[in-house]
Amino acid sequence: MSLVATADLIADACAHGRAIGAFNVICLEHAEAIAAGAEQAGRAAIIAISENAVKFHGGTLAPIAAASAAVARASSADLALHLDHVASDLLLHEAAEHDFGSVMYDASTRPYSDNVAATRAAVRWGHERGLWVESELGEVGGKDGAHAPGVRTDPVEAAAYVAATGVDGLAVAVGSSHAMLDRSAMLDHDLIARIGAAVGIPLVLHGSSGVPDDELQAAVRAGMVKVNIGTALNIAFTSTVRSRLESDPVLVDPRKYLAPARVAMAEVVAHALRVLAP
Repeated sequence: MSLVATADLIADACAHGRAIGAFNVICLEHAEAIAAGAEQAGRAAIIAISENAVKFHGGTLAPIAAASAAVARASSADLALHLDHVASDLLLHEAAEHDFGSVMYDASTRPYSDNVAATRAAVRWGHERGLWVESELGEVGGKDGAHAPGVRTDPVEAAAYVAATGVDGLAVAVGSSHAMLDRSAMLDHDLIARIGAAVGIPLVLHGSSGVPDDELQAAVRAGMVKVNIGTALNIAFTSTVRSRLESDPVLVDPRKYLAPARVAMAEVVAHALRVLAP
């Protein structure tokens, strides 16, 4: 039984000057790979399910959440369940019913005052139910709208935002970008340190698949505590499936290509966790 509270993993990472990896789930094989990778590395990890993943599963949270929680409970690694990039209040309110220890409430597309008001309400609701609540200020690259490339979080505004909302963790824009297919992102480590000093709560890095190992380690030294990784798993998964199918044109049993794809994702997870917590 190794499903643990996100807050406990974050507190432990802060206490030891390291970061905790949060890995995005799309299907059951992702959750299994995250657990296997954490076990291989001997590290804790966070299993993250995004609102987009819920939409992929027909808009119903319960099946993928129940499966992921079951994987966590069966693992020998400490694993937490996180609901990621939630813009829907209806979905937010399902989090406490399905074993989630944390939620990233994303009101970043709204004007600043609306973001503050909505996030404050989400934090109040989450804290009443024991949830660790993350939010976003600034704009992380790689998506439309609020996620415009090149935007950076302002430390003064971040401090005011944290004070006004009461969030437990803050996702900041410091040079990473969602959905990168190469690892060329360079982070502003001085900005990370200045934001961390200003807000006094754990910082979160989104779009970390495109960040090289040395940049990630420097970000952790500067104060980054939670590091989100998704695309790197999908690259490993898809390239393995593609290679397996190309090597055997008559292959039809999905177990024959999903199993090696799961192993490939687990290796990515294990490597990342060792980088974040040497």
